[in-house]
Amino acid sequence: MNLPVHELEARLHQFNKLMQELLRGRIQRNTFQSWEVEVLLDIESCELRDANRREVLRRYQKAANRYVDRGGRTLLKLSEYLRKEHRQPIQAHAEPEPQ
Repeated sequence: MNLPVHELEARLHQFNKLMQELLRGRIQRNTFQSWEVEVLLDIESCELRDANRREVLRRYQKAANRYVDRGGRTLLKLSEYLRKEHRQPIQAHAEPEPQ
């Protein structure tokens, strides 16, 4: 769902706070907006390995901010980010098919 600019900016600010809590490894609150629950459930569904979870979340946060800066009208989900990230190297290194 596309959001009005003022709402998207506020949501991005809250998103960054949520990501900082996740990166610190502790969430201090017990109430969440519905979109925050969606973000948390999406992150959980991606089943990140503990070994690289923090690094992936850090890169995801930067990508989500860039996405909005470049004109995105919604927040980028981790699952979308991972799909795009894994698709690009394959396309970049793909050999052209013989004709």
